[in-house]
Amino acid sequence: MPFMPEARFHFESDPLRILVILPTWVGDFVMATPALRAIRNRFRESRITFLMEPNLRELVRGGDWMDGMLEWPDKRRRSIFSNEYRRFIKELRNRQFDCAILFPNSFRSAFTAWAARIPRRIGYHRDSRGWLLTDRVPVKNRRRSIYHIQGDNHRIGNGDSPLTKGGSRGVSAEGGHGPPYKYQEQDPRYKCSGVSGNCHPSHHWYGADCDCSTKPSGPHAPVMVGKHLPRSPGAFIPMPMVHYYADLVESIGCERPGDRLELFTTPDDDTTVEARLRTMGIADKHPLVVLSPGAKFGASKCWPPDRFSAAANRLVEEDDAAIVITCGPGEESIAREIGRATHRDSHVLDAPLLTLGQLKSLIQRCDLLICNDAGPRHFAKALNVPVVTIFGPTHPDWTATSHENERIVRVNIDCGPCQQKICPLGHHRCMTDVTVDMVVEAARDLLASRRPASAAR
Repeated sequence: MPFMPEARFHFESDPLRILVILPTWVGDFVMATPALRAIRNRFRESRITFLMEPNLRELVRGGDWMDGMLEWPDKRRRSIFSNEYRRFIKELRNRQFDCAILFPNSFRSAFTAWAARIPRRIGYHRDSRGWLLTDRVPVKNRRRSIYHIQGDNHRIGNGDSPLTKGGSRGVSAEGGHGPPYKYQEQDPRYKCSGVSGNCHPSHHWYGADCDCSTKPSGPHAPVMVGKHLPRSPGAFIPMPMVHYYADLVESIGCERPGDRLELFTTPDDDTTVEARLRTMGIADKHPLVVLSPGAKFGASKCWPPDRFSAAANRLVEEDDAAIVITCGPGEESIAREIGRATHRDSHVLDAPLLTLGQLKSLIQRCDLLICNDAGPRHFAKALNVPVVTIFGPTHPDWTATSHENERIVRVNIDCGPCQQKICPLGHHRCMTDVTVDMVVEAARDLLASRRPASAAR
């Protein structure tokens, strides 16, 4: 059942001057596009201005969700004591916005709208910022207790993943959530810090039977045992961000949007990408498979480069695919490593790097994208392009949609999803247990459905 706030927030006049503060991250912005479309449809006569991070400008280009755009000051000059930030606040005041709709949960976004003296400030009531908002939207996925219990196991979330209810198809090595997380039963405040006989600091706890010559000097962090990773489940139950944003805009009278993401390309980006592919001799080659092996979240989200290259080689040799490898700033070495290990028909787009606008154009014209759980995945869904997404430490419920042309490849292990940027246990099994066969099988499944359209071009 759709979430309905206790009371909708009404507006006295229309048209309005509306400031929409966009999410910070690329993926979050794309997942917000159904809600942005709902705002545009609800306030057709109003003037809508986006306030966004500078890196989102390329993504917003081509869209008709707004009438104007503003960018945040440089990150080094956002302190309330910064002259640039104060000038920015003054500019917002001079524009005399009637209301601000806050997509980020940040305190900063609410403080900025308050400091700009915008009369109506609408956002989620969380992160200690409620006093800065005039219209507070209740948060429906706030966790009411430390653990949600299912049977005898401690779980994260409620276990009802959209992936098992008609959403994106998943390719999993094994089913279920795995056993509950285990803690060492001994007192976790002190552990042995020395080695003597069979005593080792990685598994021994200080006690009366400890014969180590080196005693602990003070409290230590608990030591994890076996392969189980104790972790806090977080303050919020995972839910699709498209629904989270839908709840926000529904509270201001918008028709509840679906989960169809949308992005637009521009003619200049399309022309640039066409020219680069022609230079490489693959402008008319099909299937054209794009690999995106990076992830801004951290190393734990990245499938190993040798697996990417092995999958690429299989697709080149057995399916006659052309491979294009993309990367963002700082990811060039990963892309080049994959390119060197791919036998033929592979091209690394690292000199120069693609802009986000050009990446949209490249993904729009390809037959398949293979990527980690990162921004390009959402580009493919928004542009209705088949995509194989390799999941590791992140919870798939946060980004789930009903996009039919996505195949999620992941394995269930007892320490995940941990939401950590670096594997705390060091084995990175959530990624290394994803095999090349699993990814290639998912890719071929999608290419088979794409082949008639490709052959017709």
